Amino acid sequence: MSRRLLTTDTQRCQYPVMKLLHKDIEKDNAGQVTLVPEEAEDMWHTYNLLQVGDSLRASTIRKVQTESTTGSVGSSRVRTTLTLCVETIDFDSQACKLRVKGTNLEENQYVKMGAYHTIELELNRKFTLAKKSWDSVVLDRIEQACDAAQKADVAAVVMQEGLANVVLVTPAMTLLRAKVEVTIPRKRRGSCTQHEKALDRFYEAVMQAILRHINFDVVKCVLVGSPGFVKDQFISYLFKEAVRQDNKVLLENRPKFMLVHSSSGHKYSLKEILSDPTVTSRLSDTKAAGEVKALEDFYKMLQHEPDRAFYGVAHVEKAADALAVDTLLISDKLFRHQDVPTRSRYVRLVDSVRDNGGTVRIFSSLHVSGEQLTQLSGVAAVLRFPIADLSEDEDESSSDED
Repeated sequence: MSRRLLTTDTQRCQYPVMKLLHKDIEKDNAGQVTLVPEEAEDMWHTYNLLQVGDSLRASTIRKVQTESTTGSVGSSRVRTTLTLCVETIDFDSQACKLRVKGTNLEENQYVKMGAYHTIELELNRKFTLAKKSWDSVVLDRIEQACDAAQKADVAAVVMQEGLANVVLVTPAMTLLRAKVEVTIPRKRRGSCTQHEKALDRFYEAVMQAILRHINFDVVKCVLVGSPGFVKDQFISYLFKEAVRQDNKVLLENRPKFMLVHSSSGHKYSLKEILSDPTVTSRLSDTKAAGEVKALEDFYKMLQHEPDRAFYGVAHVEKAADALAVDTLLISDKLFRHQDVPTRSRYVRLVDSVRDNGGTVRIFSSLHVSGEQLTQLSGVAAVLRFPIADLSEDEDESSSDED
């Protein structure tokens, strides 16, 4: 039983909303839902819904052997619907592909009971997921996936001379859509022709990446970040070309472009861009910017009032027991834990904080801020009031036990 997270090159994602066709959950929290993934990000949501031991019913392709009347054996691929007991879940975060392996629970003419099969979930094809227990976290995930307001509304171009990363920032993921690399020769004394031609090729490639991968019907803001004047020179080139080519998409969406400083053109500089005060004020209603700000507030509290900033599940649980948690920061990675008691522990923590009036922010592990939170154990909290260092209490209790 395993779960793997892969990364490869990707294709363009669109932005419709996952459809909830049917929901039947009993009072004991057992039940099933039927969903239709309509865009690639929905596969990430589904990945976070699935757990080993769940039952998944979906349409799939099966290779079957056939024997003719003459006795010759051949094979053919047939489409059939199978119900699997989930054993292995593989998600490719860049191509947004989800494969689920398990044993067949309902025999049909092609597949015997107990036979292994791998289903690759497909866009626009429904699947039914049954669980023995639907908790608050997975139900919230379904609500988020099916909410049109939760879709991608921020794009970013992080660049330096010769390197650009075009990124979509959705509530659930940071998706690298294109990486542009062009060798830029140095300026030579008396002649800059080769340098300028290479820059034009670079800017043209970045422009094409923007047109191909950014859906301006959905994206509210395009952040363009770089060291120095690279961003300014690129924007100047972009809109000169837009005028020359009469590109209405770019010209009509010019107000959505926002220039901001970054220290490099690498993807990790995205956090720096999202932390910029001018950016956070403009993106105040986006989940990604909210996560960045919440993590920054935690670090500030840790620096100035360490008794009001806890991290690590044991410390945060004790703070929650004392009704002290004002804001809980928790990584969605923890809810993919296959040990049921461990996962239930994190769900109880979330429910406890919400029940006592606290705010819960579930960070995506595919955002830069989520990666940072994972380095802090995946759980942190800003407290309403200071609590003395709990490690002292733990030391005293352990000495008492001795």
